[in-house]
Parts: sequence; structure tokens; C-alpha cells
Amino acid sequence: MRRFVIGGFVATILSIPSLVSASTWEIDPVHSNAEFGVRHLMVSTVRGHLGKLTGSINLDEQDIGKSSVEASIDATGIDTREPKRDQHLKSPDFLDVAKFPTIGSPRLRMTATRSPAI
Repeated sequence: MRRFVIGGFVATILSIPSLVSASTWEIDPVHSNAEFGVRHLMVSTVRGHLGKLTGSINLDEQDIGKSSVEASIDATGIDTREPKRDQHLKSPDFLDVAKFPTIGSPRLRMTATRSPAI
């Protein structure tokens, strides 16, 4: 009898995700990052990291067109491993972090590019 109860419980738990068509996922700032690379004098590529990345992904598995992504990056945390370059990138010449401390995305929509695999 105990096996049947446990089996029924597992079957119920496994069926719950199929009943839910929409879910929200938070972007984990500890395990996510925003990076960039820019060609410099056609000789090398300057690479850098931006600050903390946060946001959410709203996924509607039944209608992907109702899904969206929102993200925000802390621009004050830019790091190219060269303090003078970082200060210049933070200045009004580039990101102007005093006026715009975050880089935010508008709510981005998703579209299906092909039929899902069966």
C-alpha cells in the first residue's frame, strides 16, 4: 500500500508543471554577468564586465508571444582592468553613469521562429 501512495504522490507532483502554462524566472545576479568586447585600433580587443545584472523572464509555454524579458545592469560597476579607461567609460563621453547609473532593457517580447519539436 505504501508503494502505491508514494507512486501516486510522485505522479501528482510530476503532472503539476504541465498544468501551469506561465512561469516567472528571476535572473540570478550571482550566476549571471554582462560582458562586452570592443576592437581597439584593429589590433586588439578590449574586454570588460559591467556591474550586477538583475531582471526576470516571464515564460508562457502555451503562447510564446506572451512571454517577455526585463533586465537591468548596474553601469557604475564597469571593469576593464584599467582604472583610467573605466573612469572614461563612466564619463559623459560614453555611459554617463552619474546621470544614467543603470542600463535597462525595455520589456522585450519573444516570438517563435519555428514549430516546437514533438
